[in-house]
Amino acid sequence: MTKHVQEERIRHLNDKDVREGDYVLYWMQEAQRAEYNHALEYAVQRANELEQSLLVVFGLTDGYPEANLRHYTFLLEGLRDVEEALKERKIEFVVRSGSPEEVALDLGKDASLIVCDMSYLRLQKDWREKVAEGADCAVVQVETEVVVPVELASDKQEHAARTLRPKISEYLDDFLVELQPTAIDKQSLNIEADGLDLSKIEKILEDMDLDGSVEPLSHLYKGGTNEAKEILEDFLNNRFDDYVENRNQPQTNDVSHMSKYLHYGHISPVYVALRIREAGKGRENVDSYIEELIVRRELSINFCHYTPDYDSFSCLPDWAKKTLKEHKDDEREYVYTREQLEDAATHDEYWNAAMKEMRHTGYMHNYMRMYWGKKILEWSNTPEYAYSTTLYLNNKYFLDGRDPNSYANVSWVFGQHDRGWKEREVYGKVRYMSAGGLERKAKPKQYVEKVERLVEEGRAEAL
Repeated sequence: MTKHVQEERIRHLNDKDVREGDYVLYWMQEAQRAEYNHALEYAVQRANELEQSLLVVFGLTDGYPEANLRHYTFLLEGLRDVEEALKERKIEFVVRSGSPEEVALDLGKDASLIVCDMSYLRLQKDWREKVAEGADCAVVQVETEVVVPVELASDKQEHAARTLRPKISEYLDDFLVELQPTAIDKQSLNIEADGLDLSKIEKILEDMDLDGSVEPLSHLYKGGTNEAKEILEDFLNNRFDDYVENRNQPQTNDVSHMSKYLHYGHISPVYVALRIREAGKGRENVDSYIEELIVRRELSINFCHYTPDYDSFSCLPDWAKKTLKEHKDDEREYVYTREQLEDAATHDEYWNAAMKEMRHTGYMHNYMRMYWGKKILEWSNTPEYAYSTTLYLNNKYFLDGRDPNSYANVSWVFGQHDRGWKEREVYGKVRYMSAGGLERKAKPKQYVEKVERLVEEGRAEAL
């Protein structure tokens, strides 16, 4: 175990100096947790060096694109965990309404130094640029949402997992290490800074201008580090033995459900990887899970970090755009509107079940996500409309939507991180999936039954 935050995780975002101030400010945004958080530990260490206290702030905006009541409920449950954990460490935590960069700059007026975590999407990068430019002190970014820092692993967009995997492997032992918390020397619980009362989440949500059409899912998944760790331990104790055998079997539930917690930063990928390794549930299971958690997830982050138009049809490789446009006018056996798809009103019971699982649970088994996306491509009048529809539904209903994994996975449906296959109608050379293939490789009828049970249980919970 180490308290050391690797230099490769640290970047100075401006050329301003540390100045005389009242405290060090950690502007928490991406990494919403109080443990295994390299940005937090770096901020604690700098505060101790400066003989100052540490104030942690989170800017809560209801203007985040595509976020809704489902997303914000989960997020606020996680922030309540953060508040309790930081209080135990004698660190004041303030959640304040407003645009995150404005909240950070406001509380940064009295700071000697501003520390922030790193993100990979356009809007979040823009927030950090504005803080770095507007602050009167040094702003330091610490990367903590990946195991291997994205720019150390590669300086360009990678073509596929096979090209990134050896680069990740080269550095894995250096970064997959336990992170011990650093005790704060000077407590900050006496700092007076107005913020929201996280014991009243429902009141906070009522006061926000949110899309309330997508219901919260606290009866299925609560946000927060404590919940994430409990779910992970349940997976390790009861389902990890069958991970490789069942990971592509959607009728089963031998999955970890970590993606939603990783998305909000409620749990660290370093922590998850170390627990997976410690579990010792067979080398094949461990290697397969680590491949998904680190290589595949960090390939998605690499994609978003180096691809400005990661959320657009234009981001696709040239061969994919060419072949899809060549088949744009092919006759389609079925064509559905976005509304019909959202209502799960297609001829395909497997696809309808997948859409229902997404709507009612905020989750869809990963193997069905691939089939679900491929069929939207097949059943839409143009590939461009299919792309926007897939992203719309993905980001609206999934708890882990609006994530680098989401953007990369949607673009994979249309050829990203893949190669050309046998040419066919509508798809061109983009990979095809069929109901028959689903039946050969899994048991989709049992999956339909599973989803029906989940929907009924959810309705009963809501009564």
